[in-house]
Amino acid sequence: MKKSVYVLGIIALFILSTGLMFKSMHWPFAGIITVVGFVLFNFMFLPTLFYKLYKSN
Repeated sequence: MKKSVYVLGIIALFILSTGLMFKSMHWPFAGIITVVGFVLFNFMFLPTLFYKLYKSN
């Protein structure tokens, strides 16, 4: 579980940073990639991280 949470976080941050790079270069689909990165980070990574921290205590 611990390793999967960190892998999910790395993937979410990679997608988010790729979207922000696309946004700065004015390339197509930048908004979609950025939104997907935010959704993954906020609705998948953070809840699983907080659940893992809650269960460990």
